[in-house]
Formats: sequence, C-alpha cells, structure tokens
Amino acid sequence: MIFDRRLKTVSSEAIYGERWLRMVYGSRLGRISSSALFGRAWFSVVFGAWMNTKFSARKIASFVSRYSIDMDEFETPPGGWKSFNEFFSRKLRAGARPFDADENTISMPADGRHSAYPDGADLSGLVVKGRPFTLAELFGGEDAARPFQGGSLVVSRLCPTDYHRFHFPLSGIPSETRHIKGGYDSVSPVAIRAGARSLCGNRRMVTILRTQSFGDVALIEVGAACVGRIVQTYAPGKPVRKCDEKGYFLFGGSTVITVFQKGRVKLSGDLVEYTASGMETYAKMGGTMGMAQE
Repeated sequence: MIFDRRLKTVSSEAIYGERWLRMVYGSRLGRISSSALFGRAWFSVVFGAWMNTKFSARKIASFVSRYSIDMDEFETPPGGWKSFNEFFSRKLRAGARPFDADENTISMPADGRHSAYPDGADLSGLVVKGRPFTLAELFGGEDAARPFQGGSLVVSRLCPTDYHRFHFPLSGIPSETRHIKGGYDSVSPVAIRAGARSLCGNRRMVTILRTQSFGDVALIEVGAACVGRIVQTYAPGKPVRKCDEKGYFLFGGSTVITVFQKGRVKLSGDLVEYTASGMETYAKMGGTMGMAQE
C-alpha cells in the first residue's frame, strides 16, 4: 500500500512484472532459478545490451500508455528515443521538479516510494525474512558505517515506470564513488517479502557528500535485477547544488538510500508516520524529505 503525498490518497501499487516476480520469488524452484539465472551479472548485462538496441524502442509506446507516464515532463518528445534505455534514462525539462532552495531543508533525491527511519530507529523491518538489516552490511564494513551509527535513513525505491535519474538532496562537496560488489535481486515488494537481501546484498555505489549544515551524508545507489548499469554523471570533489543531477540507472527497478549522521536531521512527519504504519510514501524528486535538527 502506498500513500501519495500530492494526492493525499492511499492505494495499492501496480507492480511492473508482478506475475513474473511472483513466479520467481513465490516458490523454492523459482528462487533457485533466480539465483542461477536472473540474479547473475551476465544476465543483467545481456538484458541491458538488448535494451540499448533499436528494436527495444518498439516497447516504448505501449509502456507509456499502460503506465500513464506524463511525457510533458521530459525534454525529448514521444518518438524521439532510439532505444528503450534512452527513454528509460530520459531527462526532465527545466522546471518539471520544483524544490525548496532553503539549505536547511533536504530534498528527495529521486522519484519513488520512500520509507523514513529517524535517529536510532529499528531497521530490521527493512528485511521481512532472513537476517536483520545492519548499517555495516549496507556500507560494506563496520569502519565505513561507524560515522552513521544511530542516525537517520531514508530508502527511496524506484519502479521501472519512474523517472530514473537521481539527484543530490543537498548542496555540498561529493567524494569519489565507492563500489561494493553484490548480487542482482529485485527490489520489488514481492521479492523483499520473499526474503531477497536486495538492499544490503545487491551491488551498490556509495558517495559521501560533505555539507555545511548536515555534516557528512551518505548517498547509496543500489542496483537490481536487469539493471545493466548505474551511471554517475557528477564530478568528485567539485561543489554541487541541491537537486543537481548525480547520475542515472539503466533499465530495471532500483533504490537510492540516504543516510544521515545522528542528531543532524528531523525527517518529515508524514514519511515517518506512514513508514511506521507499514506504508511507503510516493513523492517526486525535489519534494521535502526533512530539515535541520534544531
């Protein structure tokens, strides 16, 4: 169930490829097949290569129609893409995602379904089955996670139907990106409820953003099944402004995780409230995620 922040409504999510996901993750045989085939790097690379061909462009019109995607938000007009991946990583037109320029507020880094966990929250709910979720697993080690222990965390889950570029939630100076090797499980609710270790088991990219008001902020992009590549478009070490583009995903559902140090932020009340009730909040990039802790 999803709470839509703009419409103020609650509805069930239309999951892209739900029948296939339930087949793969809903049985022991399906999970074995996923591990042996769909969860392998070569499968995502091959699938991504297909999505770069001109033949894949035939899927665009039906995809747009089926999922009611508002094409007026984007730079390129319908019919202007040479492949499905070009369409998938489409750019917004100027002004399509307004945001609060106040540097004491934090913007959503991506379009998607967001879950918010304030300082010291129990993170075990991020994995319904299997081992509890830990920051050390997410960051790929205790030393990397230590500066963020006890802090706040926001998970932004992107579906294949979403705009798939991700942005800086704050102004600051970004580090080089650190790559953590991992698998290629789906990040869909179907997969996670079946025990997929997507958030801290999939391949990930970690960037530390040094900010003036919020200290160090960890920006983590998580790959998923059929995501051929995670592309970073920013320049490490050079100052960025809030909502500047950071990079983009190629085909597949994906996740962006934002982690704050303890005592730095007050997350938006609706995000925290709906997360506690077991729901994600749908909001677009640029929407307010929180503000500086008083």
